[in-house]
Amino acid sequence: MIINHPLLGPRDAQEFVYLGDAALMNRPDGLTASLQEMHDYAYLRDNPAGLHRELWYHEQGDRSWLVVTRNTVTHEITAVELARDVARAQGRSK
Repeated sequence: MIINHPLLGPRDAQEFVYLGDAALMNRPDGLTASLQEMHDYAYLRDNPAGLHRELWYHEQGDRSWLVVTRNTVTHEITAVELARDVARAQGRSK
């Protein structure tokens, strides 16, 4: 599978580490979140068939975090974004 890195161009997926659902970027505030919210964040995951946003880490490259939108049935990648840009667009400044 080829991931079209936004800065480096097409890269083989073997350069990356899959880290799971991109919804993990939406971590609840540990000081104000309920125990149920923290439990759900830590343990409940969707397993969709179709388009899914995933976190990938470019371990063997520039060490960037990416949000990859991929069809889990066909493995077709429809979008690749830098995770920092996604976080900023969601109102986070990391």
